[in-house]
Amino acid sequence: MVDVIVRERRLRWPIPPHFEAAIRHQTVRGIDRRAKYILIRLDAGTLILHLGMSGSLRLVKQDTPPKSHDHWDIRVDSGWILRFHDPRRFGSLHWTETDPNLHPLLAKLAPEPLSDAFDGEYLYRVTRKRSVAIKQFIMNSQVVVGVGNIYASEALFRARIAPRRATRRLTRKEAVALAQAIKDVLGEAIKIGGTTLRDYVNADGAPGYFRQKLFVYEREGATCRVCRSAVKQFVQGQRSTYWCSTCQR
Repeated sequence: MVDVIVRERRLRWPIPPHFEAAIRHQTVRGIDRRAKYILIRLDAGTLILHLGMSGSLRLVKQDTPPKSHDHWDIRVDSGWILRFHDPRRFGSLHWTETDPNLHPLLAKLAPEPLSDAFDGEYLYRVTRKRSVAIKQFIMNSQVVVGVGNIYASEALFRARIAPRRATRRLTRKEAVALAQAIKDVLGEAIKIGGTTLRDYVNADGAPGYFRQKLFVYEREGATCRVCRSAVKQFVQGQRSTYWCSTCQR
């Protein structure tokens, strides 16, 4: 059985006043994920959580006092609390009593990058009539979900594709290579706990170690690990892009 305490409603989307009453005293039936959203399935519906840029979830005992920026708790009768911490308040918490995949935040999401639905043939097909730069394209959640700025730069490096390349100029062979590079980069990052650049930690509070494996991201001016040229940086879509102009064409 669950109970809910909301201390701060002013998140990315305000938590409505009736929220607690809607889910109180229900039982957790399962936990899933869709893109960057965590789905907690209860008897009468589904909680949809997003961590935002700085949010984190921790399991703490019920007698653990909340700290600053601990905005809500989900309490279960085993004596534990799922506590949400978010200094920037960009995270969100939603409740739906219908299929969560039909919720406006999830309805238009593209395939998961590690699923069979995302492969080179899919990527080649959706790139045919698009002129946007390939890095911005693969970061679009309506193309593929979960490819953020770090992993987009790293995947393009592995596939030897320049980030400014017009999407429609990809060959089928390059699309296959890029789809596989995305899967490889994400898979390797997951195995060693993600990438800690500033304040990211995993569920145990430990940093992610994939930073040590990065080929280009945040390595401007450093020597390329493959060709020994200098790694370059430029701003693309208001994000920093890192690449090797020798390896990537």
